[in-house]
Amino acid sequence: MQKPKLVLSLIAGAALLTACGGGSDNGGTFFPPIAVNPPAPPPAPPAETPVDPEVLAAQPKLSNKPMDDIVRDNLLPTIDRLFEQVRAQGIKTVIQGQEVFAPTSGDKFLPGKVAIGFSYLLLNTPPSDPKYQTYLDGYREIADITIDSTNDSWGIYYYMSALWKLKKAGLLDGASPAISAGTLDKLKTRLDWRAFVNPADYSLINLPTNYYGVAFSIARLRYLMGWEGPEASEALLQKMINHYKTFSAFGFSDETDGSGRFDRYSILLIGEIMQRLIETGMTVSPEDEASLKGWLRQSVDVIKARLNPAGNGVDFGRSLAGYADTAFAEVLSAAEHENVLTAEEKDIAYAFATRITAKYVEFWYDAEAGSLNMWNKGRRVDSYRGIARILGENLSLSHQLIYTNNLWKSAGYAQKPPVSTQTFLAYLDKLPRATLTKFAGFDGQPATYDRGLVTYRDGLRVISLPVVNGAATYHRTNPYFAVPYSYNMLSGVADTRWPQLQPQFTFVNAGTPQVLIPASYQKNLKVLDAGQVLVVNYEQDAMDRVAGTGSGGNPFKDARITSSTAYTFEPGRITRVDTYTPAGTLDIGKVEMEFGSYSDGVTALGNNKFSYANGDVQGFEVEGLQDCAPVDVSANADYNTPTGALKTSIRCSAPAFSFSTPLTIKWVLKYRSPSVASIAPR
Repeated sequence: MQKPKLVLSLIAGAALLTACGGGSDNGGTFFPPIAVNPPAPPPAPPAETPVDPEVLAAQPKLSNKPMDDIVRDNLLPTIDRLFEQVRAQGIKTVIQGQEVFAPTSGDKFLPGKVAIGFSYLLLNTPPSDPKYQTYLDGYREIADITIDSTNDSWGIYYYMSALWKLKKAGLLDGASPAISAGTLDKLKTRLDWRAFVNPADYSLINLPTNYYGVAFSIARLRYLMGWEGPEASEALLQKMINHYKTFSAFGFSDETDGSGRFDRYSILLIGEIMQRLIETGMTVSPEDEASLKGWLRQSVDVIKARLNPAGNGVDFGRSLAGYADTAFAEVLSAAEHENVLTAEEKDIAYAFATRITAKYVEFWYDAEAGSLNMWNKGRRVDSYRGIARILGENLSLSHQLIYTNNLWKSAGYAQKPPVSTQTFLAYLDKLPRATLTKFAGFDGQPATYDRGLVTYRDGLRVISLPVVNGAATYHRTNPYFAVPYSYNMLSGVADTRWPQLQPQFTFVNAGTPQVLIPASYQKNLKVLDAGQVLVVNYEQDAMDRVAGTGSGGNPFKDARITSSTAYTFEPGRITRVDTYTPAGTLDIGKVEMEFGSYSDGVTALGNNKFSYANGDVQGFEVEGLQDCAPVDVSANADYNTPTGALKTSIRCSAPAFSFSTPLTIKWVLKYRSPSVASIAPR
């Protein structure tokens, strides 16, 4: 439905322009009448309405520069500095205390990331430039010293991609190639998809499903390099497409074989697939092409619902930080290339991609440290992307922005400034207030659980409600909880299990305590959009046992407690009401819940009601739990989010009790609306 206009004046209405002219009725020369006072010139078009200063503060300063300028002036120089450091220090390179090539670093992709990242220095420097020979000699030296370093899966793909780019540029041949002959011979053997794929049936070896795309890309690039035939790449591509068709009822990748884990990669994967097809010039059947473009369009629609001036990306699930933003950049550039965007959407997508690039330069890159920062100054990412991978993460994020920029350049945007901030904001103002993106389920069957993403827009603030399951070990961590997320207001913390905005029940027993949370068994998910108010309801026929007997890596269904949940989203306010129903009488040791926030200056108002003096959150109140108190968590690493440290947590609990009748727990969160400036990362 169409939502009301923002309170802020975002853009002026269209002006009507008039023009005058004339001519003779016989086609002869026209002589205008002589006028004592010449007519006034036509009025100039009205200037665009100035953007509210808060909105300007919400977007990166470089938002209105051409994306290619940002890449040339900001990204390539950072890669150059890393190149000089690696060339000087070699295999003993140390960045921020991390010996990046050490076998214990945990970065099993690094040689490939080094190869692709540093390749851009060669590919963007003309041979006449004095630095060209330095880059050529240094690239060859670095390839030689890293040839025996661990390089798995993604690293293999990155290296193959670099080799193909260098080959097309003529840099693997001649008297002074970028890769020495001996090193290239070793790479031909070691850069192989068979390292993580069973060649008998093309099944992945203990990896999530997005690795089908990695394997396909390696096989296709090996074929282009003349190292093998086309059979493997064709089979792996079909394996990937079939997985989508089997486990992705609504066109989004399930990161498992049907267990229902959806996150950043579920939106991104189709973009990566299309990027690899573009990179390698591979065509597919008309039927598969229609499927692929249809899935790509669905990911675009998710991104459209989440567009914002700050360049913010995904806000829930694992492996976020800078990758939360570049995921959207990868999908949008592929969508432009594959013509699944309208002309207006292309301009808006380019403007948003430029903001993502500018945000990387201004927020994710720490000029003082000379590096990307996803680990310090209150920031935290999951252990998979630990600080030991600092060099690889610098290079892979830069790579994603550079190669997507190359696609925009090929589409004619090389020196094109993005649309004005006013035009961008006017487009955002036309977006629906609320959307439901379906991932899986929604068929009404008793054994089916619903997986989806609810997006609610309050002014320029984007609020997510993911109902996605986590599968594997992620279901128990709070970045996967079915609670609201919104940049600089609501966040999970990677690899942590404290009960953000949803209760956890601890059972009394003689052995290991059993802990249940409402995390994995949502069904009958329904959304009612009524003007400015959005109501979301779902039920759970069991809790997820995350500790104690029976709990393991995957969700463990425990039907001793069932529940119903109702969310109400309205401008400046979110309400959640849960009713938990026991199956018989249960002995509960305690119930706990927290609300960690970026706001501080908390005042207890009585009756579990709190106000905040600073930040976006203005108030928080709880019913159904007896004891709630604020705690300063600003120095606790378990409250460091991808974008910065949470400051306070309201911790609530209920003591031991006999649970025999339904228990209702309610919380209300009040926040500053429309929260314009606060959407920018701090």
